[in-house]
Amino acid sequence: MKTLSEIADMLRDEIADLVGASFAEIGADMPLHELGVDSLGLVELFVFIEKQFGIVLMESGITQEDLRTVATLSARIAREQKAR
Repeated sequence: MKTLSEIADMLRDEIADLVGASFAEIGADMPLHELGVDSLGLVELFVFIEKQFGIVLMESGITQEDLRTVATLSARIAREQKAR
């Protein structure tokens, strides 16, 4: 099981790749839509999360609030990991 910090760093790295930015440009508290994550990017991010963390987000009850920032998404992933 990954720590919250490890989860956030993995997400930041993946989002940087998705939007063509550097890791340093992806702040944990920046809204995903402001980072340039569009609907296709969100789907790609979901696939990444499912592969890396073994969590099926569509079945997890994820909310729009969970998808607000890297920090909120990381916290949701951490909660899902603990629940398994």
